[in-house]
Formats: sequence, structure tokens, C-alpha cells
Amino acid sequence: MDKKIINQQILTGERALFNKANLSITNTIFEDGESPLKECRDIDVKNSVFKWKYPIWYSNNVEVNDSIWSKDARAGVWYTNSISVKNSLIEAPKNFRRCDGVTLENISLSNASETLWNCKNIELKNVNVRGDYFAMNCENLDIDNLDLVGGYSFDGVKNMTIRNSKILTKDAFWNSENVTVYDSFISSEYLGWNAKNLTLINCTIESLQGMCYIDNLVLKGCKLIKTDLAFEYSTVDVDVIGKIDSVKNPTSGIIRADEYGEIILEEDKIDPSKTQIISRIDNENAKKVINF
Repeated sequence: MDKKIINQQILTGERALFNKANLSITNTIFEDGESPLKECRDIDVKNSVFKWKYPIWYSNNVEVNDSIWSKDARAGVWYTNSISVKNSLIEAPKNFRRCDGVTLENISLSNASETLWNCKNIELKNVNVRGDYFAMNCENLDIDNLDLVGGYSFDGVKNMTIRNSKILTKDAFWNSENVTVYDSFISSEYLGWNAKNLTLINCTIESLQGMCYIDNLVLKGCKLIKTDLAFEYSTVDVDVIGKIDSVKNPTSGIIRADEYGEIILEEDKIDPSKTQIISRIDNENAKKVINF
């Protein structure tokens, strides 16, 4: 079915295109009025601007290209399935909630506070994010080339892969399950607490008291810079290039590194015999063992 064309319009009023289908919208301003594309389906939007709240809710099969969500277009996409947004700027917070099938490519989310919550089946490529609490409780994420600055990201996510990314955040990956990160830089205090099956491969990591309380932590070919009090109460399979500043009370497993600044093993809290700690460089500074 050919789509009806809406071109170079200024749309105002609440629910301006409510329950419409098969539309191709170009060069259009959604000026004011809430929920202009509520309960719509099979909609294409290009070179357009959303200026007011709740623009796309309860909709299906939406494609947006080369468009803008202005700062007042908050809570922009909720309860929507199969939405693709490419080459666009999103200035408003609290976007993408409880959606199934979200593709974001070449996107800037400049005010991404509380964005991408409770969504599933997500693809992000070349996405720039600034804001706290990004991607809480999401499932099935495939991410490539993410640039993220903001605290408490990826809390409670399940089944996520991240590649070629830079993540500057506090408390990343808390309460997560089945997360794998490749070839990325992560700077995060208290990284990964309470996670299950967290795997980091060829990553550079900076973390204060990071990677603790984790069930099945795997590090392969990673570098830990300025990272101390690591691995407390975690089960570990760790292979690190270079030095680990300090290790504290891992529950069990194996840790390999070139050298260590300090190793803290407190017998009243863990069984030191359950963790093998290997230093590739045999020198007097390799181990400082407390209460062992």
C-alpha cells in the first residue's frame, strides 16, 4: 500500500495524527500538543522535528531519519514496537521505555537521563550518550561504538554484548546477567557489583573497588589501570596484562597478572585456598599478604 505523504507541515494540538497508518512524514514540525503519533503504525518520519511531549507512544513499525527531538519532547518513545531511529539528535530525557525492537544508529542522546528503560531486542551503533541511569533493566542488547558518560548505566540488563566503546560511568553493569564487553575502555567506580556472568575481553579498565560480588567474572587480555580492591567476594577467571594494584578477598577461581601491588586475603571472611593467584614476574613486590 502506498503511503500518504505529509510534507512541510506544522502540526499542532493534542494527538495530531492519532491512530494513523501508512504515512510518510517529511520536513514537518510537530509544534505543540501531546502525543502526535500515538497508536500509529507503519510510519516513516524524515527531516522533521518533535517539539513537545510524548510524540510516539503505543505505535508499531516506525522509522525516523535525520530528525530531532527538542529538549521539551521528553518521554518521546514509550510502549512502541519495531522502531528505528537513525542520523538524529535527541535532546530530551526519558526516551524509549518498554519498547520491543529498538534500533538506534548514528544518534546523539545529549540529555539521556533515565533513557532506554525496560526495553528488549535492542541494537545500538555509533551512539553518543550523556545522562544517568541509561538502559536500566533491558534485555537482548547488541552495541557497537557507544560513547557514554553518565552514572549507573546498564543496571539490571540481561544478555548484552558491547564492542569498541568508551564508557565513563559510576556503578556500571550492577545486577546484570550475561554481559560481554570487547575491545572497550571502561572507567567506573564499583564496576559490576552483584552481576552474574560478566566477561570483559581486551578491555582497559579503571575502577575503584571494582568487580566485586560477582558470580562468574571473566577477564581475558585486559589492562587494569588505577584499579584497586578488586574482586571482593567474586568467583573469578582473570587474565590481566600488566599490574593489578590490589586484590581483596576473591571467593574462588584463578587470577593471573604480571605483578600485584597488594593482595588481601582475610581468612575470617574467605577461604584463601580456593583462589589461585599467579604472578608472571617474581619480585619482592608481587605479594603483600594480610592475615593469610
